[in-house]
Amino acid sequence: MASNGTLCPHKLPPKPRVATLRTLFEPSVTSVDSRHEQVLDSNALVFYFPAPHTATGEESLELHVHGGTAVVKAVLAAIPKTVPQHAPQIIRYAEPGEFTRRAFYNNRLDLLQIEALGDTLAADTEQQRRLAVRGSTNVLAERYEAWRQKLLYARGELEALIDFSEDQHFDESPAKLCASVAKQVRQLKSQLQANIESASRGELLRNGINIALIGAPNAGKSSLLNQIVGREAAIVSSEAGTTRDVVDVNVDIGGFYCRFGDLAGLRQQTQTSDTEQVGDVEKEGIRRAKERALKADVVIVVLSAEVVKSSANSKINVSIGSEVQKVLNQIDLGSQKVVCVLNKADLFASNAHLSNTRSKFRRHQALRDFFDLSETPLFAISCTNTQMSNIDDKSDPSGIRAFLNGLTQLFGRMTTAAVPIEKFGTGNHSAWAESLGATERQRLLLLQCLQHLENFLAKVQDNDQNESIITDHGDDVDVVLAAESLRFAADCLAKIIGRGESGDVEEVLGVVFEK
Repeated sequence: MASNGTLCPHKLPPKPRVATLRTLFEPSVTSVDSRHEQVLDSNALVFYFPAPHTATGEESLELHVHGGTAVVKAVLAAIPKTVPQHAPQIIRYAEPGEFTRRAFYNNRLDLLQIEALGDTLAADTEQQRRLAVRGSTNVLAERYEAWRQKLLYARGELEALIDFSEDQHFDESPAKLCASVAKQVRQLKSQLQANIESASRGELLRNGINIALIGAPNAGKSSLLNQIVGREAAIVSSEAGTTRDVVDVNVDIGGFYCRFGDLAGLRQQTQTSDTEQVGDVEKEGIRRAKERALKADVVIVVLSAEVVKSSANSKINVSIGSEVQKVLNQIDLGSQKVVCVLNKADLFASNAHLSNTRSKFRRHQALRDFFDLSETPLFAISCTNTQMSNIDDKSDPSGIRAFLNGLTQLFGRMTTAAVPIEKFGTGNHSAWAESLGATERQRLLLLQCLQHLENFLAKVQDNDQNESIITDHGDDVDVVLAAESLRFAADCLAKIIGRGESGDVEEVLGVVFEK
């Protein structure tokens, strides 16, 4: 940088890791008089980082210039001109992800940290940011490597049994050795299952929670959606069947990325009135609504309170349409969550009246038949009258805030890290929180690893009720195939952390000769 044809002529190179103030010039200008007219940036910061202690592990130079578009373009255009005209062109733009790839090749980042970096760049909500931070630590990499080492050691014990059982004396009989390895594999299997479950929950944070709003026509689904997003995302009308297709809206609720789907109202075609006829377009919308509801992570059932007048008096009625009941009966309560929302709560004279209606509704036979309402959140809201002057609660008159807080709490429970079963003594939730950061690639490889562990247990025929089938000589166990299952399982863990094949001969032989 001390000669002509540089960005900083007649200046000494900056000291390593020291911010140096420099004036950047157009390299092609050699005249001192004209050089002052070719200043690219009069106050730029220059940083020089020698290898290997850099982000990529390679020597690097950083130019911190003013952020104007013209300044950045001028500096980028000037950098290639620092190379002599007839010299090979060694300066080029980096390819997408090239710096990250170089960091990986130089062992500055592992695969898991690179995946977490991608999550960091893509994070839109607070929970997504926290998820990326969990994945950026080396906790997961260390856990996978520890599991891999356990499998290598277990495989080494079996390899020793194969190679030296006739020549050497072992402290344990073959049966006890196989049973001991199987016990370790069962413990590891439990930990893998917890990690896989947490990875699935982490995907809800990464890709968003899929939420479906279902209910009868005019129940208030579109109005509720508009209240949630704070704008008119869906058309609201007193005419039944206004929403014909799925209206998708993405929104941040309590830091959780949510994908709401406002669906067509579920109803049957009747023959009594022309106004109740369901056309082909609405039929298709209803079909799509049912399909979407069955794929949702959370199903919000919107129910409407209606005033029923009679000759004597009037009362408030809350009903569930038959088509809504059919959808609820098909919901998988093992993987889907259900939330009930009672709209038009402003019709109730007081909180006592509303509470009484809630109690009666929880005893509704149609709902009790398919799930326990005591475990299902039930919120009362008003979309048409946000002031709700007839309700005693002044802090949240519309009930929307309580509803959103309830959703946030539900999302928190849905995305809590799973832990292995307690009998292995690993029931610490905080120790397993990082497993939420496992990506879909990691989850699929863990599933493959789990399958190989199950194959191993099937080969050694080991379980708590029937361990006696392993003879003292191990004749009933195909140790060779069992060891191969452990090798395949270790391979999957090695692929997660980017170590390639895990069947490292030196590592396995180290355990073999140690035994």
